Amino acid sequence: MRTWGSFVALAAALLLPASVTPAAAVRAPVRRLPPAPPCPNVPAPSTRPPQAPPAPDPAARAVGGVALDTAGLVVPPASSAPPAVTATSWVVADLDSGAVLGGCGPHEYGVPASVQKLLLAATMLPRLDPHREVTVTAGDLAVEPGSSAVGLVEGGRYRIETIWLGLLLRSGNEAANALARLGGGPDGPAGGVRAMNEEAHRLGARQTHAVTPSGLDGPGQFTSAYDLALIARVCFADPAFRRYAATRTAQVPAQPAQRAKAFAISNDNMLLDRYPGALGGKTGFTDLARHTYVGAAERGGRRLVVTLLGAEVTTQRGWQQGAALLDWGFAQPRDAVVGRLVEPGELDRPAPPAGGAASALAGQAGLGGGGAAPGPRPGTGVTVAVGAVLTAGGVLLLARRRRNAAAVAMSARPALAEPEVPEQD
Repeated sequence: MRTWGSFVALAAALLLPASVTPAAAVRAPVRRLPPAPPCPNVPAPSTRPPQAPPAPDPAARAVGGVALDTAGLVVPPASSAPPAVTATSWVVADLDSGAVLGGCGPHEYGVPASVQKLLLAATMLPRLDPHREVTVTAGDLAVEPGSSAVGLVEGGRYRIETIWLGLLLRSGNEAANALARLGGGPDGPAGGVRAMNEEAHRLGARQTHAVTPSGLDGPGQFTSAYDLALIARVCFADPAFRRYAATRTAQVPAQPAQRAKAFAISNDNMLLDRYPGALGGKTGFTDLARHTYVGAAERGGRRLVVTLLGAEVTTQRGWQQGAALLDWGFAQPRDAVVGRLVEPGELDRPAPPAGGAASALAGQAGLGGGGAAPGPRPGTGVTVAVGAVLTAGGVLLLARRRRNAAAVAMSARPALAEPEVPEQD
């Protein structure tokens, strides 16, 4: 074991909760703050949702690495301090390697609002032909009064590509309903939502549960900043999504039979126009969720994504808070890692046999983390640093599994968000 040198120390830090970290691992490359509140936030309005979030699941909170199981800040030790934002939870991750650079309450439950449309995109983009022309129904237009809409009309004929642009540029809730219906099979919209939840499970987003395709609030609808990063990574691996998300303006065609004129729509994600290298993303807001945001950018050949939940707009809007966190991420060394984004399907693989190397960053052994050769990545592959941690950590995990399992089970913290009510994104 001595031959692993610094890799063992790094793996030990990522595998062991703070309460059981041995003295030899004090130099662990993971920093936990408080004492002072690490993520300044403004108290949300006194909205009382219809139900509380699910009970904390120690296994789900350890997905991506035990170091991510914290309600506070987790960053590499040599990193600069991240900016103060009002978001109650956030994550910055590398879209290509899957490395998590840092986060605040990565696995705390939150309400998604319209960033949930990214889960709809991850689910339905592979299912729907963008060139197919479809008819919008009255059911598609049944959205919360006052909520965001593109302006599609009942009986109108549109290409699916146009509906995707309406979803991602203008956050159209009727567009979300139509896409869920079209991709939901015989069960229509209900089948679409079920498919979204199945996709979330496949991706490893075990704290995500969709009730509506649009992100309009519904009882029992939740996600986490970590889960959103998993979902966003799959979205940005899709060329069609990247093109839609980066589109500044688009034209919705006229519908002569409905006497509806053509009109232009523009992208409501200000990151595209205000942040060099911006790749796109998604905004969200409801009275319950407050401001939510997902944004990605490229700089120096490096692609990062930021996800944040529960933000208040005081001096900065959601996209501006995301931009500040992206700046922080790009300033960190490429080997700055506190965890990783698990691969699609990784958590459903059989647990490795005794004596095999479990993934150090997939959480507890029972989660079925990948071995030395994980499946195909949405990005370009794990960095060398993350790969070294995975191997060394797997060896260490086998020796400490039973002791850590009890400690992780005791480390569950109360969730911070709650369910929901109607939205106005």
